[in-house]
Amino acid sequence: MQTFGHHFKRILTSSLFIAIFASYSPVFAETTETKDKDEHHAHNSFEWPGIYYGSLPCADCVGIKTQLALNKNNSYVMITQYLGKSEREFVEKGKYTWSNQSKTIVLTPKNSSTTQQYAVAENTLIQLDANGNRISGKQADRYILRRTDVTDSTKPHSGH
Repeated sequence: MQTFGHHFKRILTSSLFIAIFASYSPVFAETTETKDKDEHHAHNSFEWPGIYYGSLPCADCVGIKTQLALNKNNSYVMITQYLGKSEREFVEKGKYTWSNQSKTIVLTPKNSSTTQQYAVAENTLIQLDANGNRISGKQADRYILRRTDVTDSTKPHSGH
């Protein structure tokens, strides 16, 4: 049973995360440049910016509760918590780039050169290994983060 303080902390964290994500609305200049009609990339074929949730596998805990916000200006905020190990939430901010493979993004934190790669699909991000390959094995389907609308931030994570 959750205590009031724990519930309040969860609401406050979610509200802060949404406020950070929603308060930043960059203005981009429109260009008259035309793109090749045959060009088809994940970053312009569907709406990929948003907040993604999931519980990623963990070697020494129940799972890694993950919230990842991708912004259109190529910045991101990731909040992780090691379930069953600690109540502490870790916040990571950084930039992401599209790799040469049009459906893959590479996250680079501000304070580190260690990168993470995700395959981008409609409403999902699939974590890749260090070489940019899909993770295989029994838990392969647990390396997926699902996009949730900002207004539906109280939706529980899969795997809880």
